[in-house]
Amino acid sequence: MEMEYNTQLDRLIIPEYGRNIQGMIEYCCTIKDRDERNLCARAIIQVMGQLNPHLRDVSDFTHKLWDHLFIISKFKLDVDSPYPIPSAETFKEKPKMLEYPKGKIKYKHYGKTIEDIIKKAKELPEGPERKELTRQIANHLKKSYYNWNKDNIGDDVIFKNLAELSGGELKLDENAALSSHQELRGPSSKKFFHKGKHKGHHKHKNNNRKY
Repeated sequence: MEMEYNTQLDRLIIPEYGRNIQGMIEYCCTIKDRDERNLCARAIIQVMGQLNPHLRDVSDFTHKLWDHLFIISKFKLDVDSPYPIPSAETFKEKPKMLEYPKGKIKYKHYGKTIEDIIKKAKELPEGPERKELTRQIANHLKKSYYNWNKDNIGDDVIFKNLAELSGGELKLDENAALSSHQELRGPSSKKFFHKGKHKGHHKHKNNNRKY
């Protein structure tokens, strides 16, 4: 008996479903009786759903399964679908070009998103909410600066940059304390290193224990 290799078989249209599903759909296309063909298609849809439970979290789960059924059949399957039947032309359309954000970023290490957040913060009325958001923005600037430069920075520089980015509308008291660099960096790797060393030390002592 000669062995079959994947390189000798037809290309899988949607590899996630595997060759068995593709074979079922190819067989379904050959069934002449329409009612029987419809029953076969619905049975295949059930199997496709069981093989891909992660798709259940996708909106219009069943609709997507039917679309995939027709795609795998190369749009040759003639059955009664509960949804509009897609055509090959539908999937040949090129996606629209994404527009890149326009305008220069004042500080690249802070990014464009934080500038948009600052705009929203400026729209808030004076009060605790605006003050707290301003403080959070300042902490984010400090963390972004460190991630970019790997160097500590004084809070006074952050306050200055915040004032520049907000056109002088967002300000913090000069005595306001931002998070420390240690807090922004998270747990120190040095701490974990010493923990591991400490454990290893005990293990070494146990290995030298006399019996």
